[in-house]
This record gives sequence, C-alpha cells and structure tokens, in this order.
Amino acid sequence: MIQYPSIDPVAIAIGPLKVHWYGLMYLVGFAGVWFLGKKRVEKPWSPIKPEAMEDLVFYGAMGVILGGRIGYILFYNFQEFLNDPTILIKIWQGGMSFHGGMLGVFAAMWLFAKKQRCSMLQLTDVIAPLAPIGLFAGRIGNFINAELWGHTTDVPWAMVFPGGGPLPRHPSQLYEAFLEGVLLFIIMWIYTSKQRPTMAPTGMALMLYGCFRFFVEFFRMPDAHLGYIFLNWVTMGQILSLPMIIIGAGMIAFAYRKKS
Repeated sequence: MIQYPSIDPVAIAIGPLKVHWYGLMYLVGFAGVWFLGKKRVEKPWSPIKPEAMEDLVFYGAMGVILGGRIGYILFYNFQEFLNDPTILIKIWQGGMSFHGGMLGVFAAMWLFAKKQRCSMLQLTDVIAPLAPIGLFAGRIGNFINAELWGHTTDVPWAMVFPGGGPLPRHPSQLYEAFLEGVLLFIIMWIYTSKQRPTMAPTGMALMLYGCFRFFVEFFRMPDAHLGYIFLNWVTMGQILSLPMIIIGAGMIAFAYRKKS
C-alpha cells in the first residue's frame, strides 16, 4: 500500500479569497492547450491562423466549464440541484462531467466555426490531439481533491483515501490521468502529425477516450447516489462512453471512405 499524499485542496488563501488546486489544474490545462495549439495551427492544413488560437482556447474553455458543470448536474446530480440550485456554481467542490464538457466544446466550436467561416469538424480536428492535456490536468485535480477513487483492492499501489474508509483502494484518478491524458495525447499527437481526412482525428479521439473511460470504470467506484445502473456492474460513465465509441468509429470509417 502507498500512503496517499494528503494535499490541502486550497492552493492559495488570502483572507476570504481561496484558490483551489482543482481550479488551477484547469488553468494549467488551458495553458497547455494554448501553447501546443499554437504549434498545431501552423500546419498548412489548419483551418485557422495562429493568431486565432487565443480565441479558440477561450471558446473551448467556456464550453468545457459550462458544459462540464451542467452535464454533471444533469447526468449525475440532478436531484441535489433541485434541492439546492447554487451547487451549479460551486465548481471548486468538484463535479465536472467530461461528457457534458465535450458537448459544451462541440457547441463552442460550432459558434467559433461560424465566426471563422470553416466547418466545426475542422476545428474539432485541431483540438482533438490537445484535449488530453486538459483531461490529464483535470484527473490530477480529482486526485488532489481525493475524489472519484476506486474499488477496494490489495494491489501494491493501492491507497487509503480520506472519506473512502479504512481499506486501500485503486487510485483510479491516476489510471485515468495516464490513459485519458498521457497515452491518449501520445497517440493523437502522432496520429495528427500528418494530414488526415476531415473528421477522422475527432472520431479517433472520441473512440479512444470512450474505450479508456469504459475500461477504467471497472476499477472506479460509481457515484454513491447513482450506484450501478444495471447488471450490478454497468455505470453511468460506461453508458455515456459507449455512444462515443460507436460514433467515433463511425466517423473514422466515414472520413476514410469519403476520402477514397
């Protein structure tokens, strides 16, 4: 068993003002997307110029934050929202849905595409290899918050999480950080190093994320107020990821078929 490195979720406190690590992780993610995105849009097939990258990141950030929070409320915590609507703005407490954030980003890219006079899928192809940066930062934020831990286990790297009881558990946040962040980034960065058919990078990112998330859900505890949706093992995360796998695979097949 590895000792969980208990970290104060508040990174900086100045009087009543508190800056949480969870929020800082989002800033790190957005900064990483901007920095590498500037290099990515220098490719000759990019639909936008490097000077438009700041606006692209801003639109994407709004889509992630608004879509992620609204998605979490709708998919995972709607009953509590009905009891206390103010939880919608308490993002420092955690509670962001990737699937909601993804839908928010698609909506943001649709708006930005109209402004840039290009297609939405051309823009999502640009950010597809960059999204894992934000995913990695977000999962590290979950780990610092000691939330979204996994099932009890006796593997050597298990940890006892605050609020998770006395038994060691899978550090499923780190599993996701590696698969959805590090591994997905490497695959997508290499895959998009040369021009691919429009829609193929977006489809690849959707399919791979869906596969990784579906797999990690076997180690991660479902939300306590939801539990398993059916069959005593299917979680909400798996239900939301399955369409991503199917749609992503379909987009890849359609993109290459259209090219040929």
